[in-house]
Amino acid sequence: MTAPVLVTGGAGFIGTNLSDRLAAEGHTVVVYDALVRPGVEANLAWLIDRHGARIRPVIADVRDAATLASEVARAQAVFHLAAQVAVTTSMRDPMLDFEVNLRATMTVLEASRSAGGIPIVFASTNKVYGNLADIALQEDGGAYVPQDAGLRARGIGEDRPLCFHTPYGCSKGAADQYVLDYARSFGVPACVLRMSCIYGPHQMGTEDQGWLAHFAIQMLHGRPITIFGDGRQVRDALFVGDAVSAYIAAWQHIGAVSGRAFNLGGGPANAVTLLQVIGALETILGRRARLEFRGWRPGDQKYFVADSSRAASALCLSPPLSWVEGLRALAAWLWPSAANLAAD
Repeated sequence: MTAPVLVTGGAGFIGTNLSDRLAAEGHTVVVYDALVRPGVEANLAWLIDRHGARIRPVIADVRDAATLASEVARAQAVFHLAAQVAVTTSMRDPMLDFEVNLRATMTVLEASRSAGGIPIVFASTNKVYGNLADIALQEDGGAYVPQDAGLRARGIGEDRPLCFHTPYGCSKGAADQYVLDYARSFGVPACVLRMSCIYGPHQMGTEDQGWLAHFAIQMLHGRPITIFGDGRQVRDALFVGDAVSAYIAAWQHIGAVSGRAFNLGGGPANAVTLLQVIGALETILGRRARLEFRGWRPGDQKYFVADSSRAASALCLSPPLSWVEGLRALAAWLWPSAANLAAD
């Protein structure tokens, strides 16, 4: 009997989409999740309804080292997505952030090593590069962009020095580096994907994390959207289906990419400001947004666009979905009648 694939955080946003794809491809998927985020119970129920016995839930916290290690040892591969994901939470409770993001990752790594090297694909973040305050920016068309034309054209590459800001940046960054070093020091087949703004169906966005879905949800409920900063900050948006393809490709190519970290984002073609996303959602949803502006938050980046060219080459990735089409798909999931609205 073929061993299952383990997805930690498997009932979360990316985890649900990844588990769905893996199960559809015929794998048995262990969905390991503590079910603490609102809405994830519905995600798990949806997975079981679609795939039945191919989904095996394990309702447990990643801080439960014995349970986590046991599941890793029985898996053919591990997608380690479970995390404390909010900078604000890390500022309030850095010890919780450390336990969930770093200690649990060490449990996964040690369990893999003890079992002879179970492949691991680790979900990291662009926050490992810090707030990028040294990059000279200028305003262009209502957006912050680098003054350097080459950087504007390509985005931030993996050769950018690491610079951990906030406890969240430290915990994820340290975990990122441990994963890479276990590949180097112990031969554990493992790679890292440093994600930008991933969005799409099954995302229960909040003010702290998942901002594209959060904006859409606030607008659909007629609630105000809080903008931290001025809304001109630039992010590259990547549709979750494209992210899932990258995760599976990383596993399929693990022999060639072990010990490497890749930036994973929408790239310059999908670089948008917060205000541009709000404008597009107003068109898609046919309603106006109410905006409230507040000060910048710790560690906020005025500009981050990933240069994903190394990932695209090494993992044989197709060009990503355009951000406007992706927003339409997200809106259609949140509000099915949005699928029938005119494009613009």
